[in-house]
Amino acid sequence: MKLIKNILVAVDFRASTENVVSNAIVFAKKFKSKLTLVHVLPEGSTNEKVDSLVRKAAEDELEKINQRFQQEEVQTGDPMIMFGNYSDRIVFASKKIGANLVIIGAGEKQKKDSVQLGTTAGRVMLQSKVPVFVIKSGQDLSQIKNILCPVDFSDESSNALKNAIAIARVFQAKLTVLSVYTEFKQTITRIDPDEVNRQRKQDQELELKRFLDKHNLIDLDYSQEVAGGSPSQEILKAIEAHQIDLLLMGTTGRSGINKILLGSVAEKVTREVLSSFITSKKEDFLEFELISKDLDEHFEAAEKLYEDGFYNLAIDLYHEALELNFTHLPSLRGLARTYEKLGDEANANKYKNMTKQVLQQMKNYKIEEEVRRNMS
Repeated sequence: MKLIKNILVAVDFRASTENVVSNAIVFAKKFKSKLTLVHVLPEGSTNEKVDSLVRKAAEDELEKINQRFQQEEVQTGDPMIMFGNYSDRIVFASKKIGANLVIIGAGEKQKKDSVQLGTTAGRVMLQSKVPVFVIKSGQDLSQIKNILCPVDFSDESSNALKNAIAIARVFQAKLTVLSVYTEFKQTITRIDPDEVNRQRKQDQELELKRFLDKHNLIDLDYSQEVAGGSPSQEILKAIEAHQIDLLLMGTTGRSGINKILLGSVAEKVTREVLSSFITSKKEDFLEFELISKDLDEHFEAAEKLYEDGFYNLAIDLYHEALELNFTHLPSLRGLARTYEKLGDEANANKYKNMTKQVLQQMKNYKIEEEVRRNMS
């Protein structure tokens, strides 16, 4: 059972590669994903012998990492070596394998540096259509406890929130959803800025509630916050205040009073933030896959999804189990329980009634069998 099918892992064999590889293994295990390595070399020189040696060395390094993945019982794709512009080739490789997520290191810069994000990672973020997971040097993400997701109510931030919810469920982490509004400043007019900002905050809180109502937050440890000020500054302040391990945010979004995730804001935050982060555009990274056609495996996978809070995915698998056996009582009960959890009483009652009908049919069938045996 996979929640994220394919993850592309870009490595450059520098000191930070070990941290990228270790955290990629953590995510692959948690989400049952396939990992595919890519390493980009510059265009060939005029010396074929040197080029051959460089390629052979890269192939050997990739093979070592791939063997480590396999020793950790992680499914792997064929490692790739590409030539040319680093960011272009990484994005091309992600399209080639149909990646749902790209993992890349943030670069080798230290905390004392004013710019924390490497050039390649920054360009991949800009070019990639799928989410990009940028891992900061030295950060161990095996125990994610606190996640932050700033939202501006756009589709991009909605996708980022879906990813944040998925990670929060899988890691059993606390999720903070932040919304920032632009504060009204004092002008030469007699308008009271405090009153205007109180109204703006109320409006933002109402819109945030409407936005969150569209997402499945049932049984999730989360909080919602509204702040006024500079979006990038408020995001960075929230990261420090909540000791955030992982940030998820959209890289494009709305403009005007509610702006928060415009490119300039995302760029500023990702260049300064010390925690690892995942950026999203039009796509989220969830792509569920269950290859088996076995009834019991479908049901067991559905039960696991229900336990982890992925209720809509669980419903899909319960239905698939019923396609294999339309009288499968555990799946009917699972659907009734899941719809009840989602507050959908109509469907919950529908599958409760279907459960009763199947039980009655089974009872009638047993009676008929008993009558036939007695008559014979």
